[in-house]
Amino acid sequence: MPLIDLSREITHKMPRLPNHPMVIIAPFSTHEEKREVDGYTFSSAVMSLNMGDHSGTHVDAPLHFDERPGARGIDEMPLEDFFTEAVCLDLSHKPLRSEISVEDLEAAERAAGVEIRRGDTVLLHMDHYRRTWGTEGYITDFPGLTKASATWLGQKGIRMFGVEAVSPGRPGRANFEVHHVCRDMGFTHIEGLVNLDRLVGRGRFRFIGFPLKIKGGSGSPIRAVAWIEG
Repeated sequence: MPLIDLSREITHKMPRLPNHPMVIIAPFSTHEEKREVDGYTFSSAVMSLNMGDHSGTHVDAPLHFDERPGARGIDEMPLEDFFTEAVCLDLSHKPLRSEISVEDLEAAERAAGVEIRRGDTVLLHMDHYRRTWGTEGYITDFPGLTKASATWLGQKGIRMFGVEAVSPGRPGRANFEVHHVCRDMGFTHIEGLVNLDRLVGRGRFRFIGFPLKIKGGSGSPIRAVAWIEG
């Protein structure tokens, strides 16, 4: 069962959008602290995690950008949404800070020799992580979808799409428009993926990325994995 890990490590003070909480990881107890219970001596290590529900590789819940009563939190989304058929489109030729058009997606689908089907997860390899990780550009310089290209994906009836960047659209209006397309068309997206280059040319595969069951959560970190069958 070949599994490809698509998730970033969650690390102390990892890069994140400035309007989201900083990730703080610290020891809570260590093996230097010895305990004794009922005459038995031992030690245990426990870490303290303080982070937002959009930290690291994560998925957005409808509640994130939908203020209407009844918008679903992450705990209300069906598990079936996170175990799906999937395809990966190669957009690595796109320059940094560029927009991904409908024509770009159509060409990438043809080049991949796959057909996006209803219920799919569509992963978009833009080679952003390799080109910008460790620089300030990781937060700002990614290629991004537009309202039109996000709508094109939504019209395919997909469950969700995924990107390497911290946002699905270019910073500013485009990003908010893409979020609202997801809201209005009833699908969502994953941010912060890695290793998408390993899926290019692999055809169809299974995507697995279950969220934490955060009551009322507007999103959740996930352990994103591609399962290449056969």
